[in-house]
Amino acid sequence: MKSGNKAAALKVVETKVSATKPASKYVTKAQDAKKDERGAIGDMFEKILKDLGEDPSREGLLRTPYRAEKALRFLTGGYTTNIEEIINGALFTAENDDMVVVKNIEYYSLCEHHMLPFFGTVHVAYLPDKKIIGLSKIPRIVDVFARRLQVQERITQQIADTLMEVLEPRGVAVVSEAQHFCMMMRGVEKQCSSTVTSAMLGEFRRNSATKDEFLALIRSSLR
Repeated sequence: MKSGNKAAALKVVETKVSATKPASKYVTKAQDAKKDERGAIGDMFEKILKDLGEDPSREGLLRTPYRAEKALRFLTGGYTTNIEEIINGALFTAENDDMVVVKNIEYYSLCEHHMLPFFGTVHVAYLPDKKIIGLSKIPRIVDVFARRLQVQERITQQIADTLMEVLEPRGVAVVSEAQHFCMMMRGVEKQCSSTVTSAMLGEFRRNSATKDEFLALIRSSLR
């Protein structure tokens, strides 16, 4: 075989061998399986990495598309969560008609404009009308609406509307305070700002004394 042809043949063999090698010596069969498990979102994340100038085959990014898809599906799991299943019958008859307040419910959501996180706390109150709800169900309802692409104003209103519909109380009040990465990491870059939103329904809207009582109870929790 001529030296030129021999060199060309060796080059072809080397190319075939390198093509069959894993992207990294650290890749395991389990990791390859995880890559196979990812869906269309994971494939899109891989393309995004390439478009950003990254190499998705390098060690640190091998499973990133899979992880990113898994994380995004968790963070938007509220779209597929059923409120009735969350409450699971935890509504109880009670003679109590005094205000019930659950404070400092932390939540994490994604801004629908930039898909960057915003996070904060929610304070919820309601005035029972012969019916109360299991206390743990209120934070669960908060998570249902937080785990979507959202704006803070809408989350606040959705929590209030849902409790009003489910409990049929004399009134519901919700106050949310949050910090937004779309204002902190980019744009105006104001790290110390926070946003407060509120929704007042029923007696909380009609009766200023009831509203003031609620605000006094949560005042120490606001920044």
